[in-house]
Amino acid sequence: MPSPTSRRTVLAAAAVVAAAGAGTLSSAASAAAAPRRARPAPPSVDNHAWTTYTDWRCGDRAGTGAVAGRRAGLVIAHPLGRTDYTDPHTGTTAAWEYATWTSPVHRSRVPATEVIASWNAETPAGTWIQIELSGRYSDGTETPWYVMGRWAAGDADIRRTSVDDQSDGKSSIWTDTFSVDDAASGLRLLSYRLRLTLYRTPGSRLTPTVWRVGAMASDIPDRFTVPASTPGLVRELPVPRYSQNVHVGQYPEYDNGGEAWCSPTSSQMIIEYWGRKPSADDLSWVAPGIQDPSVCHAARFTYDNQYEGCGNWPFNAAYAATYRDMSAAVTRLGSLSDVETLVRAGIPVITSQSFLKEELTGAGYGTSGHLMTVIGFTAEGDVIANDPASPNDDAVRHVYQRHEWETIWLRTKRYDASGNVKSGTGGVCYVYWPARPTPAQRWALRSFGLI
Repeated sequence: MPSPTSRRTVLAAAAVVAAAGAGTLSSAASAAAAPRRARPAPPSVDNHAWTTYTDWRCGDRAGTGAVAGRRAGLVIAHPLGRTDYTDPHTGTTAAWEYATWTSPVHRSRVPATEVIASWNAETPAGTWIQIELSGRYSDGTETPWYVMGRWAAGDADIRRTSVDDQSDGKSSIWTDTFSVDDAASGLRLLSYRLRLTLYRTPGSRLTPTVWRVGAMASDIPDRFTVPASTPGLVRELPVPRYSQNVHVGQYPEYDNGGEAWCSPTSSQMIIEYWGRKPSADDLSWVAPGIQDPSVCHAARFTYDNQYEGCGNWPFNAAYAATYRDMSAAVTRLGSLSDVETLVRAGIPVITSQSFLKEELTGAGYGTSGHLMTVIGFTAEGDVIANDPASPNDDAVRHVYQRHEWETIWLRTKRYDASGNVKSGTGGVCYVYWPARPTPAQRWALRSFGLI
């Protein structure tokens, strides 16, 4: 059962004030008497990514090159130089050749309080990547370059890690999330750049290949409740069922299984829904007799050594994209109607939520942070979820009341069992899809700016 406490800090965004506008009438008197029509609310989420051959050529390249072909990517063309990196989790210092790519400036259509970067890449043994973010505030000043992750698909060369204690007094990095420190001040991030540094063993011809790098910028209004959406879909996707709780106490070096493994368990369910899974060789390290060894594999290869857990959101997306022809991103959605759009196209969604036991009928537990997968909707509009916080695989499928579920996922504020105000994720989710989606999938993903 998920823990009632969490090591994760999720900062809520500041309130957004919606504007209203007047219609156009023939006289000032009739205009004054006429009801005013509300303008559409400003967007609260902006997704942007660099993925194409042209994208990789348009960036500021220093030793990196764009490669075309079946899937365009960024590689080391010639090393810019050498540097030493001391791994904080092993104490080992090693020399690495490196090259860099810096994106063009992206001006977000949402002046943002939070930004989460995500990436899809291949890192053969002897290579790894670093992802950084820098942006411009609404007061005209700039952030430093913040490290959003040091990442490798494996764990033999470096230990995959986020970086703590990054702040400039206006914003901070909380594990995987850039966050304005005082959203109520009105300060926002207006634009940003991402920088990739690709590393390889000196003297080798190895290279990482980055297929996608992007970010989700958002400004979600503070809210304890959300409006109920209208049901619009009856469908259930055939997603495999895995329980995190059958792994209680397993692999303490990857946070002990059970309640700590909701994120990798959810990720593995969706990866296998898309027909991908670890090979027998991939799983050879898992002890014989362990049930659902692919979940152990997901935990190991999503584990963030600084966070000391498997719940780093972009690390889960990056793990999903290590499988053949898979793409993945971290984003926010605005309602269950948005989830219906994706499920209608055959794309399940992994969602992050917090709740008391009494706030989600039928769950039987409360949690300050939990991932589960939305796989469909009933005729009544209720949510069909594969909830990994179940005693066994057969018990994973649940039906949850629509508005209860929508509330615990979309709110940014909530009360804990002691009546204290805590934060919520404001609609955070992972979306995984094939690198070559169907036309229906492409339309659905494009409607949220994911492709």
